[in-house]
Amino acid sequence: MGWHMFMRYQSQRALALLREGTGRPDAEFREGQEHAIRHVVEDGGRLLVVQKTGWGKSFVYFIATKLLRESGAGPALLISPLLALMRNQIAAAERMGVKAVRIASDNQQDRGGVEEQLRRDEVDILLITPERLKDQRFGEEVLARIADRIALFVIDEAHCISDWGHDFRPDYRRIGRTIKDLPPNLRLLATTATANNRVMEDLGQVLGPHLEVQRGGLARPLLLLQTIRLPRQVERLAWLAEQVPKLRGHGIIYTLTVRDAHQVAAWLQFRGIQAEAYTGRTSNDRCEELEQALLDNRIKALVATTALGMGFDKPDLGFVIHHQSPASVVHYYQQVGRAGRALDAAYGVLLSGEEEAGIANYFIHSAFPIPAEVQQVVDALEGAPDGLSISELLGKVNMSRGRIDKTMALLSLESPAPIVKKGGKWQLTAVNLSADFWERAERLTRLRRDEQRQMQEYVELQSGHMEFLIRALDGDPGAVRLPNLPILPTRAAPSPKQDAVAFLQRTSLLIEPRKQWPAGGLSGYRVWGNIPAQHRAEPGKALCTWGDAGWGEIVRRGKHQDDQFADELVRACVNLMAGWSPSPSPQWVTCIPSQRRPNPVPDFAARLARQLGLPFHQVLHKAEARPEQKRMANSTQQARNVDGSLVVSGESLSRSPVLLVDDMVDSRWTLTVAAWLLRSHGSGKVWPLALALTNDRR
Repeated sequence: MGWHMFMRYQSQRALALLREGTGRPDAEFREGQEHAIRHVVEDGGRLLVVQKTGWGKSFVYFIATKLLRESGAGPALLISPLLALMRNQIAAAERMGVKAVRIASDNQQDRGGVEEQLRRDEVDILLITPERLKDQRFGEEVLARIADRIALFVIDEAHCISDWGHDFRPDYRRIGRTIKDLPPNLRLLATTATANNRVMEDLGQVLGPHLEVQRGGLARPLLLLQTIRLPRQVERLAWLAEQVPKLRGHGIIYTLTVRDAHQVAAWLQFRGIQAEAYTGRTSNDRCEELEQALLDNRIKALVATTALGMGFDKPDLGFVIHHQSPASVVHYYQQVGRAGRALDAAYGVLLSGEEEAGIANYFIHSAFPIPAEVQQVVDALEGAPDGLSISELLGKVNMSRGRIDKTMALLSLESPAPIVKKGGKWQLTAVNLSADFWERAERLTRLRRDEQRQMQEYVELQSGHMEFLIRALDGDPGAVRLPNLPILPTRAAPSPKQDAVAFLQRTSLLIEPRKQWPAGGLSGYRVWGNIPAQHRAEPGKALCTWGDAGWGEIVRRGKHQDDQFADELVRACVNLMAGWSPSPSPQWVTCIPSQRRPNPVPDFAARLARQLGLPFHQVLHKAEARPEQKRMANSTQQARNVDGSLVVSGESLSRSPVLLVDDMVDSRWTLTVAAWLLRSHGSGKVWPLALALTNDRR
C-alpha cells in the first residue's frame, strides 16, 4: 500500500471509529479533531489541544490510540485527575474496540489482573491518576516494564500541571519528571478546556520541547449568560423553586459546598422538583446511578459540587445554575460550558450569595501552609528520628488533618524535598525548604485573590458576559451572538421565600455518635480504642447550622448579643423532639457546662425541660478551664482539650434515658466525653440535642 493510500485509509478508519464511538452513522469530525489525531499518529509529535468543553478531546486520544495499536504499536498511558468520572468516555472507547483499563484507588482488587493484561499486551490504554506516579510499586512493577513500549502519553486536564492554573494539583508536578524518564521521541498529547496564555507558557516548559498548540474558539453562542445578586440564602432557594420548573430540559445546579448541595436538593424535593445531591462524598455506584438518571432525563437537576465536572458529558443540558459564585472565572467557564452543546439555546445563570466570599477566602487560605505550620511539622519530626505517621502528627501539631495532608504533599514534591515518606511514616531529610516555595505560595495566593476580584466583576455585569469570560481566558471575543431566550427574573416572590424559611426551620441535622477514642486514647479518663456501645451517645439532632437562614442567625444572636436563647428556639426544639421521637424517650434533661458563658445553655435547657414536662438536673461540671474548642485545629487536639475537663457531680444519676443539651457542636468530642461520663455513672441512653452545628461548609 502506497503512502497516500495508507493516509487515506487512516483517515477513513478514523472517521469510522468516530462513528462507532458516538453511535451516530452520520457523525463528522469537528474542526481540528482530525488534525490533532494525524499530528499525534503520523507526525509523532507533541501536541497541546486547548478546546472548549464538549469539543471531543477524548475522541482524539482514543481514536489515536486505536490507530496506533492497529499499526502494531504499544499501549497508551492516560493521566487524568478523576478517573471515576470518565465513564462516558470509556464507554465510547469500548464501542470503538479500545481496551481501556484503569488502576485507581477504588479498584485495587483488580490490579493484579490489569498488570497481567499489560504483560500480555492486551491493554490498549492504561488510565491512572497523577497520584499513582508517586506509588513506588507502580513505578517499578508497571511503568518501568512498559516504558519503552508506550506509544502515546496522554495528559487530560493538563492545566492542572501549571501552578498558574485555576485547578493546580500538586501531584501533576510529577508528570514533568516522568516525561524526562521516558524516551525523548515519545508521542505526547495534552488536553484541556481552560488554559490562558500564562498556563500555556508554563505547559510549554514542562511538556516541551517542540510542543505544538492547537487552540480553538471560546465563544458559546447558544448559551445565554446571566448574573443575579441574591445575597440571602432564602432568596436563592425561592428563586430556584420558582424558576427551575419553568426551564426547558434538565440541568445542573452547582454549589460550593457539600452541605449546600444536600440542602438545595432537599428543598427542591420538598417543592416537588426531581433533584438529587451529587458530591465528592457520594459513593461511586451512586454517582453512576445519578449521572445516568440525568443522562436519561429522569431527574430535573443534579445539585452538585465540583465533583460533577471533568468527564461528565450530556450535550443536551438545558441549564447550568450556580447557587454561589465559583472561585474564578476559569472555573465558571468550564462548569457553565456544560450546558447547551447540542441545543439551539440554553441558560447559564449565576446566583451570587453573601457567604461565597467567606468560602472562597477559606479555600485560598488553606491552599498553602503558613511558615508557623511548617515549623510545627519540622519541630515534631525533629523530635522523632524514626518518623511520624499522620495520626501521630495530629497529636503533636495544632493543625487540621487537611492542612497536615496538604503540607506533607507540597513539601514532599519539592526538589530536593525536605521530607520523605518511608513506609507509613514521614521523616526529615537533610534538605532545608527553599525560599522558592514561599515565593510561589505568595504568588499563587495573590493570583487567587485576583481571580476572586475578577469573579466579582463578572457578577456585577449587566451585559457582555460571554465577552468577559473570553477575554479572561486571553481569547478574542469578536462579535458574540446571543441565543433567542428571554432574560430570567432577578427577584423571587415573597411566598416561596416564606416557604423557604419555614422549610429551613423544619429541617434538623443528624449528630453522628463517635465510636472510637482518638489515637493514643485519653489519659485523663484512662480510655482508648473503641467506645463500648453501652458507653456511647445515641444519634443526636441539631436544630440548624450556625449562621444559616432559618434558625442559624437567631442562635448566633442569642449567643453573641443577647446572652440568652430566644423562646422561639425552645418551641422549635419542642417541635423537633416531637418529630424525632427518640426511643426509649428521654426522662430527664441535662446540659454541657461552660465557664466562659455559664448561663445561656443551662437556662435554655431548663426552659426546654419545662416545656417537655421533664426534670432538669445539671450534673455535669467543668473540672478546670480549657481553651475554646474552636482554637483546636484537629480532632485529636480537640479530644485532648476535653480530656479530664468534665466531671459528674456526686449525686446518684437517674438510670433512665437523658436528653443532653448543648448550644453548638463541632468536633463532637465534648458530647462524646459527656455521654461516656453519664453512662459510666449509671444513666440510661444519652440523646444529644444541639442548637447548631458549627463545622465548616465544605
